[in-house]
Amino acid sequence: MLVRITMKKLTSSRKGETMAGACMKVAMSSAPRLITAYMEVTWRYSSHTAPPTSFQVISPSPSKREMQNSASKQPFTGLFFFLGSLVILIILVVLILILWKFFKPGKLRALISRTAKPPGTSDALSVHLRTISYFNFHTLEKATKNFHSNNLLGSGGFGPVFLGKLADGQLIAVKKLSLGKSQQGDREFLAEVRLITSIQHKNLVRLLGCCSDGDQRLLVYEYMKNRSLDQILFGKSNIFLNWKTRYQIILGIARGLQYLHEDSHIRIVHRDIKANNILLDDKFQPRIGDFGLARFFPEDQAYLSTAFAGTLGYTAPEYAIRGELSEKADIYSFGVLVLEIINCRKNTDLSLPSEMQYLPEYAWKLYEKSRLIDLVDPKMQEDGIVENDVMQTIYVAFLCLQPHANLRPPMSEIVAMLVRKVAVVETPTRPAFLDRKARKDEKISWDTFLSPLQSDSPSLPRPQK
Repeated sequence: MLVRITMKKLTSSRKGETMAGACMKVAMSSAPRLITAYMEVTWRYSSHTAPPTSFQVISPSPSKREMQNSASKQPFTGLFFFLGSLVILIILVVLILILWKFFKPGKLRALISRTAKPPGTSDALSVHLRTISYFNFHTLEKATKNFHSNNLLGSGGFGPVFLGKLADGQLIAVKKLSLGKSQQGDREFLAEVRLITSIQHKNLVRLLGCCSDGDQRLLVYEYMKNRSLDQILFGKSNIFLNWKTRYQIILGIARGLQYLHEDSHIRIVHRDIKANNILLDDKFQPRIGDFGLARFFPEDQAYLSTAFAGTLGYTAPEYAIRGELSEKADIYSFGVLVLEIINCRKNTDLSLPSEMQYLPEYAWKLYEKSRLIDLVDPKMQEDGIVENDVMQTIYVAFLCLQPHANLRPPMSEIVAMLVRKVAVVETPTRPAFLDRKARKDEKISWDTFLSPLQSDSPSLPRPQK
């Protein structure tokens, strides 16, 4: 009776479900035969069933008694095996039905796929992807409405970024890498995956998962409500950032870089610090993103000799000209970015008068004329600023733009100066920049670049604590 009731409940639970139906058919087709066998065994070997009276009871010899005892145990062993198998079968069916009830078919398939090797993925790539969540390509395709242009958030170093919405309503940012299916493409893909999964900081963007399906390589990030900094500073956004918010953004970026350079268990150079790669959450807290060009950096080396990669205008001179990469290249880029945030314009704008086209050059000329206040965004001035705080922050930017890498302070000192724990030097030296003539000269060398700067200041005095 218990078996019949259980089977009846299982049969009526979820009609039409493919997986559950298959399991139920197996259970129902096997149950009648098992129950019949059970009843037959019970009737034949019940203790209440007396043996036929026509048989004469003869005391068997010891050897025959052992054989009879052995034979009498076999039916009970079979009975126990039958009951155990039946219980296991019922439990399996119930578990499948529970899973089917609480997980929709799509979610169940996604759950299974995330624990399996991604399709079309090499063994080496698969090993690295096991440590993070794996998204099915069709899930991301549906979430971004087939990567529709209306969902385009922007473009990163290796591909566009789309807004997506998962079935549970969660908003995500999907970066579709334009790398192709190749070993080089896999290396670039894994570079970003390995870096972001190995570090964690409140001012670094958080990776939710990835997708490697055939020649498709995608990264899934948390969605930042206020998108990227460049869209607010240089785009058509109506969002106005007052000085307090801009200072908060500058300080957050500095702390994120300090973590990468000094506080993380591995030393990392981002190589592409710019407004496009700074994302803002709903409270305008900055997150450094796009680690496609980032490099692990050996602790025992002052710099790496490598081919140039990054964005012109943000690039340190020693890296752009001689290929010498260190964390000081990020610091130079940070200095350019600070000037952009304060002035609310791109570092290079050829539509402006010639003396204003390159922002670091323009900023220094204003400083020499004691008109540095003219660098500040007029809208921010109208809103109200603490002039001394803004000037001190511009001085910090000048320190980051020093011509020699060893003259630029480390990020820990920069953070200390921004929070006023360390005094900023009153007279910054001339920053490194390529003037208009030099920028047009493709044969420019390191010596000719530095020659007009060396007479200004051979060394940079350190800020006093």
